Amino acid sequence: MTFGPRGRPPFPAYRSAPTVFWCEQAWLPDGIASGVRIDVADGRITAVTAGAPRGGVVLDGLTLPGFANGHSHAFHRALRGRTHHERGTFWTWRERMYALASRLDPDAYYRLARGVYAEMVLGGYTSVGEFHYLHHAPGGKPYADPNAMGEALRQAAADAGIRLTLLDTCYLAGGIGVEPDEVQRRFSDGSASAWAERVAALNEGELFRVGAAIHSVRAVPAAELSLVDSKRVLHVHLSEQRAENEQCRAAYGRTPTELLDDRGVLTERLVAVHATHLTMSDIERLSGARACFCPTTERDLGDGIGPARALRDAGVRLSIGSDSNAVVDAFEETRALELDDRLASEERGRFSAGELLEAGTDHAAIGWDEVGALAEGAGADLVTVALDSVRTAGIEPSGVLFAASAADVRHVVVAGREVVRDGAHQLIERPETVLAKEIETLWQS
Repeated sequence: MTFGPRGRPPFPAYRSAPTVFWCEQAWLPDGIASGVRIDVADGRITAVTAGAPRGGVVLDGLTLPGFANGHSHAFHRALRGRTHHERGTFWTWRERMYALASRLDPDAYYRLARGVYAEMVLGGYTSVGEFHYLHHAPGGKPYADPNAMGEALRQAAADAGIRLTLLDTCYLAGGIGVEPDEVQRRFSDGSASAWAERVAALNEGELFRVGAAIHSVRAVPAAELSLVDSKRVLHVHLSEQRAENEQCRAAYGRTPTELLDDRGVLTERLVAVHATHLTMSDIERLSGARACFCPTTERDLGDGIGPARALRDAGVRLSIGSDSNAVVDAFEETRALELDDRLASEERGRFSAGELLEAGTDHAAIGWDEVGALAEGAGADLVTVALDSVRTAGIEPSGVLFAASAADVRHVVVAGREVVRDGAHQLIERPETVLAKEIETLWQS
């Protein structure tokens, strides 16, 4: 494998001399303040002072904590704008996704993912949870390095300057009681114990952490669900479509949530991704866990609108993700929690701005508990948004989550390092060119 510049360390050196950032306005834990000085050393915030004189690295506009992308399939980015033939059914999308999966190797995945992760940083994300199940070579044969595909993602994230949690995914079946097909063999380790053995060889680093995922109750037999574990977080696709619920009831006599609970999987470390079609009993069982909504993908696939407010009221912590990367925009994803819930409930004011920001910056959902606030001791992840663009001109700063888009992101700092300056990525030149070249190559192969 040749991915990554030869001779460079697997992780960039983020520790540097202390830095001072001065924010015209900043959204602090107790509200928005002006003239905020943020002192940073060794990737952490060491002091926050409001009403400070202008100095240091000046960040004009509104500075927020970095956003967390709780659920991504990086390779799906190559499907954007290419799955709408014959009006674009779910099966049109699925067939194209499998065709794409069959064409990727570690080198190609590295090249694609570095562009995808650069787009995420430009869109306001400073961490990403990669729900990673494309493990092996075609036919299911392991690469010489069994984690070659995961290592490609690790290097891509390091190049793009984003925190990565590799949510290494256990995927063993093509459906309940169904063997994996030709493409799905690339996803499977054969058993949960073999999956765990491979994952154990992954080593964490400064901006790289490892979590775990159960693809779904369709892809992991009930007897093996409890064998999939993680010292950090455990994610699972849960009740994304009604058909999943129907198949689970037919096979096990219970909903997917009930099955996870019965098997001891439903703990406070669990993150239920999508959580779209839940019963009231399911919602109550999920109390104390997390749910990750991916509204732009849920719209794109026609999945439905999940019960975000009901989950939050039941004590379920919410986060957001870009999933298929049909859209990469932290602001669009975050405000959709409110806007989609308005459509479902026919009421406004479902979430406060503070609740939306909390969901959009929930890095703990992917194992970065120390990130997500502009406060002393927190990881130094900052996103500065222009308040003078055609979209944000004239708004109240607290309305930025409803008005701004990825195009309004001007500066991004990850672990104290400037990754985006004046709207330009500082580590990867012209990410759009990187994406266009690699995506065209994949579809022509």
